[in-house]
Amino acid sequence: MRELIFPDYRDVTIPVNIAPLSFYVNLPEMDKDVRILLRTQTCELVRQGKEIYFSSHEWRELVMSDSVLNVWVQKKTDRLWNNVDSFKIYVSADPIDPYLSYRLIEPGYEVWGNMGIYQRCLANYEENAIFENSGVKETCVNCHTTNQGNPEEYIFHQRSKSAGTILVKDGVVSKLNTDYSEKIKVLVYPSWHPSGKYIAFSVNKTVQTVHSQHRNRIEVMDLHSDIVILDVQKNILLTSSQLSSANAYETFPCFSSDGKKLYFCSAPAISLPDSFNFVQYNLCSLDVDLEKGVLGSRIDTVIRVDTLNASLSFPKISPSGRFMLYTRHAYGNFSIWHRDADLCMYDLQSQREIDISVLNSEEAESFHSWSSEGHWIVFSSRRMTGLFTCLYLAHIDSLGHAGKPFLLPQKSNDSYFFQYKSYNVPEFMKGMVRTNRKELEMAIRR
Repeated sequence: MRELIFPDYRDVTIPVNIAPLSFYVNLPEMDKDVRILLRTQTCELVRQGKEIYFSSHEWRELVMSDSVLNVWVQKKTDRLWNNVDSFKIYVSADPIDPYLSYRLIEPGYEVWGNMGIYQRCLANYEENAIFENSGVKETCVNCHTTNQGNPEEYIFHQRSKSAGTILVKDGVVSKLNTDYSEKIKVLVYPSWHPSGKYIAFSVNKTVQTVHSQHRNRIEVMDLHSDIVILDVQKNILLTSSQLSSANAYETFPCFSSDGKKLYFCSAPAISLPDSFNFVQYNLCSLDVDLEKGVLGSRIDTVIRVDTLNASLSFPKISPSGRFMLYTRHAYGNFSIWHRDADLCMYDLQSQREIDISVLNSEEAESFHSWSSEGHWIVFSSRRMTGLFTCLYLAHIDSLGHAGKPFLLPQKSNDSYFFQYKSYNVPEFMKGMVRTNRKELEMAIRR
């Protein structure tokens, strides 16, 4: 049964500076016999028809007038407007960061074609490319990330021909040669240290297979994986036996908000791919003092999975340092095709789980990130079709309680139904990336 309103904005919490919501009313009546009424104590908007749009000006006036929007869905019967449904939309005074970055890619398994890294203004619908591979053929770009949302300090990886890592810092575009040794040739899954002087990466030997009969379409696994830390200024790697054990798979590094800990996922090394559905990753941490070049000697296990019978991936620490958002699933580490993958949250202060089940669905929830103030999260989910990933936003209060997520607003409802690419690795940004694309293309060709 289709929802009466699409996207589902029923009882969601939205930021005051979000783009106007547009939605579709699923009623059999003619367009002229359907309307939407939005009202606050001092403002009112009425739209007739099944396709509902608002201008930026009138939307801003509406959301600025009150913290609660009352919404009525009405249809005309015998010349009278009768209520069919009603609900509320809550407006939070917590602002959201002005931009999102993400990669758009076809949801394939073995091949890719046109792809790019894009940025979207959240106050309106404007989207433009940071980089597209149409200018440099046969180039795969991925794993883009900024330093704490700074649009002038970011990296992304280049695969295939002339592989390397593109670094933009202090207005300079450079390319890092990541072929450090026989084992360390490709850097993956980055996490910036808050100082901007270091970036932690995993080093993975990844293979993937397609299931012939399984509820999860594809399996991606690491035959070995370690973690290294790049000194950005010297272009040298800091390594440790604690992060590069032959008896464990270490991956998904994530610095704490104060830079004094490195969180990561680790699983005991077992025979792969034969036992792919038995590998389960714990969440661990290691003390670091990078200014002194010191990496700790003891690994602490933050969340053990032997009691959960699950595997954990993609840890992300809130800006306050209190909450850890991560993905939980039955096994493995690359959960984006695991239908059971859900978002979870751990309170590092009280050392307990927080219930954020409101964020999850029957399909995979995977990549996620925090806004710069920690009031909002963005995550990718396959809940719409089971095939394409779309982006959802949700409010997080000071205690870690999550609001009902809502789909990233689009200017037209056709954008939801005719979007043939998946959103990949969403990240909040404090502003717009202004790097000249020609400079990026020149760096990639080096």
